[in-house]
Amino acid sequence: MKKFFALALSLAMALSLAACGSSGTASSGSAASGSGSGSSSAAAAIETVTPGELTVATSPDFAPYEFYAIGDDGKPTLAGFDMALAQYIADYMGLKLNVVPMDFDGVIMEVGMNNVDLGMAGLSPDPSRANAMDFSDIYYTGGQSLVTVKANADKYNSFEAINDPNVSVGAQTGSIQADLAQKDSPNASIIQLAKVTDIIAELLSGKLDAAYIETDVAKSYQVNYPDLQLVMDVPYDVEGSAIGVQKGNAPLMEAVNAAIAAAKADGSLEKFVADANAQASGNKYEGLLDENGNVKTDAAVSSASSSAASSSSASTSKAG
Repeated sequence: MKKFFALALSLAMALSLAACGSSGTASSGSAASGSGSGSSSAAAAIETVTPGELTVATSPDFAPYEFYAIGDDGKPTLAGFDMALAQYIADYMGLKLNVVPMDFDGVIMEVGMNNVDLGMAGLSPDPSRANAMDFSDIYYTGGQSLVTVKANADKYNSFEAINDPNVSVGAQTGSIQADLAQKDSPNASIIQLAKVTDIIAELLSGKLDAAYIETDVAKSYQVNYPDLQLVMDVPYDVEGSAIGVQKGNAPLMEAVNAAIAAAKADGSLEKFVADANAQASGNKYEGLLDENGNVKTDAAVSSASSSAASSSSASTSKAG
């Protein structure tokens, strides 16, 4: 059985913590070093929520995009290629990075309310989100998958098989996956959960029959939970991830797109993805930290070293 470790850890991160609204805990620091090629005059022309800072909302339950890597010292550090790219963009613009973790649906809301500058949470540039934010150029191309457990791989491997009121299908609240579930399996019992970790736990415990999950995220979980099975690709017109940008902030959008282009050109983005995948295969925590910046004492921390034990059930705490 997959082992979970209840931790009460002190967060002594190089990231400084500060409050930023009621959605989560803000942290400033370095996830990666950008090129720093953005001029100071250009940075001065860019209006941000806090002068001199780039405030980014994220949902750290979406490895390898964003999550907490647990080091050998037991301390959680915000990781993932979205976070590395966020630091690169901030450095490129000559700004200090301020990351605000929150639940996924809060990311879209906070960008739409102009409480943060950017939303970086593996966002798909879906037209339904156009009223809340503008979207950068695509920085990463991924896909969508239908996921179940190995024992059910032959049973729930098509839209026809899951499009039944007696079949429970999971998706993350407010996500593209939730929209796909409604479109492709409208007759199923669709259950939306706040975090992907909750969906994985429900799949492994048998409370969900199948789930719609972003392909690379599902593969990341599969490393630690080998009982998971990706049974089919889910067609989706908008393939890839973009950054949500404050609506109408053209100078910010221009700078973000320039930074993305630079990260692609100098090989940084490719390295960010490789590093994030490696970290996601190790010990990690996915969810929100408590008010003191610690891993929640009843939370699950996954460990690749224990993945050899096949999991048939799992238990996670739901971050508030």
